[in-house]
Amino acid sequence: MSATKFVFDHSSDTANSSVLRHTLMRQWVLRLAPWFTLCAVMVLWHVVSLGYPAFILPGPMRVVETLLGKLADGTLLIHTLVTLSEAIPGLILGAIFGFATGYPIAKSPVIDRLLSPFIVASQGIPFIAIAPLLLIWFGNGAGSKIFLCAIVVFFPITINVIVGIRGISPLLRDLFRTMNATGWQTFIKLELPAAMPLVLAGLRVGGTLSMIGALAAEFLGTDKGLGYIINQGRGLYDTSLVLAGIVTTVFVALCIYGSIRAIERMIEKYV
Repeated sequence: MSATKFVFDHSSDTANSSVLRHTLMRQWVLRLAPWFTLCAVMVLWHVVSLGYPAFILPGPMRVVETLLGKLADGTLLIHTLVTLSEAIPGLILGAIFGFATGYPIAKSPVIDRLLSPFIVASQGIPFIAIAPLLLIWFGNGAGSKIFLCAIVVFFPITINVIVGIRGISPLLRDLFRTMNATGWQTFIKLELPAAMPLVLAGLRVGGTLSMIGALAAEFLGTDKGLGYIINQGRGLYDTSLVLAGIVTTVFVALCIYGSIRAIERMIEKYV
């Protein structure tokens, strides 16, 4: 082997090793970035809380103590499961109605003209204003809370279904027509796979919104759920309990989001 070739191969290996190290370092930075942000927020929170009484702004450790205490006696788990039993069925119900409404709107200009103005106008009504009516009509049980969650989830899923179906290339539709595909075959093999990414994106948004809907309904009257814990803390001026309820709500919403994202990755892998 000539000296020139040896030097060239050695420099090439060094460059490849440098690129590999840079790539690995970048991956680790991306993975650790959220934790760095969390630590920075916790430190800032702790510093700011030192200037206020605990009943106004408790420090993060006080909130963690409240969380651990409520977890130890089982209170937090019970209330979290109650809120989940409202949010998850509401998400499923809202997704079903959202797809059932968005698909015909995307396919038919007549249905679009009939329904779209009312769907858009309905978003001008704050859902917190609808909650008292639902409690009057359906009572103070789980049904009214599930229905409110479904209403909150309905709009983003409907819009994503419409955009997904309308975004299908006309060339692909023409191809299916030339192959004499039935409406069902077109739906299963073209429309559903093409719209699925946007539908799942709408579900991710809807999953977090379903927790908001459940809490909004619980604020108006209940004796269980995370909304009840937050209301209880507010009534007792126990700010650490309020923040513990909020932190738990955020954690559960992130878990719902992550679960839907995991399902999305599985679909992308096998479809």
